[in-house]
Amino acid sequence: MSLITALKIPTKFVRLKKHFGDKALTMLDIGSGNKSATDFKTYFPNGTYHGVDMVKDYNYTDEDFGKMEAFYEMDLTQLDYSAIPDNHFDAILMAHIIEHLHNGDQVLEKLAPKLKSGGVIYIEYPGQKSTTLPSRKGTLNFYDDDTHVRVYSVPEVTKVLEGVGFKVRAGGLRRSYRNILMMPIKFIHNHIKYGYIMASVFWDWYGFAEFVWAEKK
Repeated sequence: MSLITALKIPTKFVRLKKHFGDKALTMLDIGSGNKSATDFKTYFPNGTYHGVDMVKDYNYTDEDFGKMEAFYEMDLTQLDYSAIPDNHFDAILMAHIIEHLHNGDQVLEKLAPKLKSGGVIYIEYPGQKSTTLPSRKGTLNFYDDDTHVRVYSVPEVTKVLEGVGFKVRAGGLRRSYRNILMMPIKFIHNHIKYGYIMASVFWDWYGFAEFVWAEKK
């Protein structure tokens, strides 16, 4: 990964980029809003992107849909993923989704068959520590977002994944030193663009999020 790529790539893609490099991969992104498809194709130009979301209007553009191989509009809590092909994906990304699901453990179990053998999954969510952090506009404390319904933990997510044939390769507090070093720049950028500093700028400083990175056997 070049220095420029390392500085600019969204944090949720970092492990995927280190794992796959410039290889072609087929990815299923659980929660594909906020221009995720366009960002994915920027950093994985040889990749194929499939998106999942409850609605089609969560900060999507025509460009995003143009970058997708497929889009699956569904309520994850209903546990019906028959529209998504089995044994098809090299990677599943689930960044800041599971905390919105009361049955996230069952969701992970049902998603497991979608990955090929040797495929990887990256899950990120606000951990228990986030329940003790100060409140800030955007979400720094878990309860700042009233759509958060359940606090998950690394041991809990690990147990679920191991139960459906995964080997957990890494997990714990998400602490990106790149993001911490770039905080002064983000302060200025946020003030100019938004008029305030977004809560996500402080996530790595405070240890807001946890992650689990696992490989399907």
